[in-house]
Order: sequence, then C-alpha cells, then structure tokens
Amino acid sequence: MKIHTIVVLTLFLSGVLTSCGTSRAYEPVKVVPNALYRDIPLDSASIAQITWQDFFSDVHLQELLELGLARNLDLKIGLERMHSASALLKQTKAKFLPSVAVGAGMKQSRMSENQSFGQMKNATTYDLFATMSWEVDVWGKLASSKRAAFYKLLQTNETQQAVKTQLIAQIADYYYQLVALDRQQVILEQTIENRAEDVKTMQRLKESSVVTGAAVVQSEANYYAAQADLPNVKRQIRTIEHALQVLIDSSGAVIPRGNFDNQRIVQPITVGLPVQLLANRPDVKAAEMEVASYFEEVHVARRAFYPALTLTGGTGYSTYEFKQWFSTTGFFANIAGGLVQPLFNKRLNKTRLEIAKANYQEKVYHFEKALLVAGQEVSDALYSYQTANEQEEKRALQVEKLHLAVDYTKKLLLYHSSTNYTDVLTSEQAYLNAQIQQTKDWLLKWQSTIKLYRALGGGAK
Repeated sequence: MKIHTIVVLTLFLSGVLTSCGTSRAYEPVKVVPNALYRDIPLDSASIAQITWQDFFSDVHLQELLELGLARNLDLKIGLERMHSASALLKQTKAKFLPSVAVGAGMKQSRMSENQSFGQMKNATTYDLFATMSWEVDVWGKLASSKRAAFYKLLQTNETQQAVKTQLIAQIADYYYQLVALDRQQVILEQTIENRAEDVKTMQRLKESSVVTGAAVVQSEANYYAAQADLPNVKRQIRTIEHALQVLIDSSGAVIPRGNFDNQRIVQPITVGLPVQLLANRPDVKAAEMEVASYFEEVHVARRAFYPALTLTGGTGYSTYEFKQWFSTTGFFANIAGGLVQPLFNKRLNKTRLEIAKANYQEKVYHFEKALLVAGQEVSDALYSYQTANEQEEKRALQVEKLHLAVDYTKKLLLYHSSTNYTDVLTSEQAYLNAQIQQTKDWLLKWQSTIKLYRALGGGAK
C-alpha cells in the first residue's frame, strides 16, 4: 500500500511539473528581404526546381554525375556522419526510458564470536535481484535534448545535400572545361595545318619572286608558334581529367564528352524569390538547423538549475539456502522517489548556460551570414551569366570579321605589292586569339550558369 501511494504521488507530481515546465519551441525563419538579390527582377519560378538530369542534358555528363553521386568519397564520409547523428538521436530518445539492471551473487562470510552472538559463524548468502532508475522529465530537459539531437540530424542531412550540390557543380564545371579545351585543341590543330600550307605557299611565292625570304621565315615562325601552344592545351586536358577521376573515384577512367556545338543551356534562366533560398539552399537550411539545435541546448542548460526527480527501485530474492532461492520468504522489493535541487555546484550550471547562450547567438550570426552570402552568390552568378552572354554574342561577330580579314590579306599579298606577310601574320594571329577567346567566353557562360544553379540550391532534389 505504501509503495502504491509513493508511485501515485510521484506520477501526479511529475505530471503537474511537466505541464509547468514545457519549453518554448523553435520557430523557423519565414521572411527574407527581397533586396537580398539587389536589383535582380524577381519571379516565383526558379531553375533550382529543375532536376540535374533535366538541367544538364548531355548524356556523357549525366553518366559522370551518376558515377560521382554513387562513388564520391566526400559523400560517403557525409553518409557516415549522418549515421552517427542518427545514432545520437536514438540515444537521446532512450533517455526517456528507465535504466534497468539485473544481477546475481553469492556471498560467503565468517564472523567472529563477538559478531555471531552465539548464532551462525559461517554464512552463505544467495542473491538474485533487479534494479531500476528512472529520471522523470519534469522540466522538459530530456525533450529539449531530444529535439537538439533531431535538429543535428537534420543539419547533417542538409550538409550532405550541400556536398551533393557542390559535387554536381564541380563535375559539370570540369566537364565543360574539357569540352572547351577539346575545342581549343581542334582550333590549334586546324591552325597548324593551315599554317603548314602557308609555309608551302610562301616558298612557292618566293620562287616566283613575289615575296622575299623574310616572308618564308615569318610563315615558318608562325607555324611553330601554333605548334608550341598545343602541348599546353593537352596538359590542361590531362590535369582536369585527373581531377574528374578523383571526384568520381575512378582512377584512370576514360572521360567521354560531347561535342562543343551540341551543348545547350536550359532556358529561361530564372532565380525565383529570395525566401526560396530557405527551402532550396541546403547549406542555408543546415545553418538554420544548427541554430535550432543550439536553441534547444540553451533550454537544456537552463533546466539544469531545476530539481531533478528520480525514481529508483529494486526487487529480487535473497536467502541463506540455495534450494530456497525462489521461495516467497526470500522475496524483497523497494521503491523510492527523490527530488535533488542543485545549490552550490562551483558555478558549473551557470557557466554551462552562459556558454550555451553564446554558442546559440554565434550560430544565429552564422545563419545570417550564410543567407547574405547565398544572396550575393546568386546576384554575382546571374550578372556573370548576363555579361558572358553579351560577350559571347560580340565575340562571334569579331571572329566572323577576322576570318574575312585573313582571306582578304592573303589575296592582297598575291596581287598588291604594298601588302607583305606581316599583314597576313597579324590577321591570322588575331583570328586565332579570337577563336580561343570565343571558347573561353563560351566556358565562362556555362560556368556562370552552373554557379547560378548551385547558388539557388539546384541539384539538391
């Protein structure tokens, strides 16, 4: 009857105190200033909603991305961190349950004459028992601890998604660098062939006394200059191929790629609203989940000032005769409940609370910075795309005119004495430089598009 009374009173007290000790829940951020994107026109549509399979239509790139997502070592490391965070959450949930232990023992003792008072001098005790200890979550400390672990798990998951979006962007960036370098290699090889023909032409013209020996030498120098540029392009291709092999964890793998002229950027390019960054950018979401986790840690530290309610109990059998081990005469049981209020604890609880508050505020600032950086990245990437697009259009006109200039100067060299091979050399070099720069403009446009896609959170879905 007494045990029943203790249990009822304890549960009643814990229920009353729990209702009084419920902590305030974390409220997610829902408003973001529209000025985050500066002067960019706002639209509800965003390329971040497009899956990477639809955003990157090149089949060779898609194969590389699938390999990277399946085999990249950074993603595997992140997955193990998620497993750790999940295990921690399970452990915090288990804190709501009582701790139970069982044991068995035998104790043999010999007492002196003075101790035994004429009774048994030798005694053997057999014990079989179970003990229980349960901390009742009166003030919500355990609940806050569980929520903190839950937010940590969400943070780890979002961090993993951020690694994924970065990986997709990096693989795509390397891929289009290779496509651009392949194009440069083709341009140089065609230029080398053309200049080899120029050397032969100059030699024939010299034999006809149309040009001097200086023109022949200049044409040969022009030919070797183009040859000298080719190894550098091949070196860059090899370096980027190795970098891609590391990302997809496939050392020595062949990196297939598509044709330069067949690449298409998805249209239209739209950025959506700044508030969508909260839902689309995994690194921003990870920063907010970290804020939420430390918000709950403050509650945990604050609840350490309150008294802890603990229930303990035990039951089992104890006897001097092994054969009577499970007899009713050897049965025992006990239960107790207690409140422990910390008074003087060497400032431990106060220090813990101050540190928790400082850590929470630090994470708030970190989240605000992450949001600002995300907005800046979107603004910069979109502006870079717009300028690269304009630059590419103008470069195409320049290449067209320089191609005509090369044809004109070669014809003038044959029919006008006022034109020498220096004019041809100048026009050819300008044409080659413009072609190479055209591939760089094309690459810059793609890189800006990829950066914008990642900055908006593209690739996480």
